[in-house]
Amino acid sequence: MLLYVRSRSVPGTLAGTVVLALGAAARTGSGSDPDRLLPVAVLAPLLVAAVIGTHLHSASEDLDRTAVRPWWPRRLGLLLGPAALAAVLLPLAVPGDGPAVLRNLLGCTGLVAASAVLLGARSSWLPAGGYVGAVYLAAEGVHGRAVTLWAWPVQPGGVTAAWVVAGGAFALGTAWYAVCGARPEGPRG
Repeated sequence: MLLYVRSRSVPGTLAGTVVLALGAAARTGSGSDPDRLLPVAVLAPLLVAAVIGTHLHSASEDLDRTAVRPWWPRRLGLLLGPAALAAVLLPLAVPGDGPAVLRNLLGCTGLVAASAVLLGARSSWLPAGGYVGAVYLAAEGVHGRAVTLWAWPVQPGGVTAAWVVAGGAFALGTAWYAVCGARPEGPRG
C-alpha cells in the first residue's frame, strides 16, 4: 500500500494542499473584508482541486487493467483522501466564508475528477480553471435565479441552489473517476 501511495504522488499532493491552505490563511489574514475574501474563497479551492487532479494518473494502466481486485476503492480513496484534508483545512484558512470555500472545493474537485476521465490527469485542471475564471469575471452585477446555478463558485455560502450544483458536480465527477479512472496519457504501444 505504501508503494501505491508513493507511486500516485500522494505525499506531494497532501503537502501541496497544506501549503495552499497556509497561503489562503496568509492572504485573508484576520479580517473579513468581502473584497478580500471572495478571490480566496474562489481561487484557493480551485488550486487545491488542481493539485488533487494532477495526481489522479496511473503510471501503469496495463497493470491496473489486469489486477485481480477492483480498482474503484483505491481510486475513490486517492480522490477523497486529499479532498477530505482540504475540506478540513481550507474553511479554517478562510474563516469569513468557510461554507463557500467548502462548497467550491467540492464542486471544483468534482469538475477536476470528471476532466481526468475525459482529458487525463495532467490536463484535468484546465476545464475547471477556465470555468471558474470565466464565472469570476462574468458574474459580477448579473442578477436572476439562474445565476445561482451557473455562477455557484461566486455565490455566498448559504445559497442552496449553488450547493446543489456543486454537490452534484462532486458526486458525478467522483463516481465517474472511481469507476473509469483517469484517461491514459502519452503514446500507446
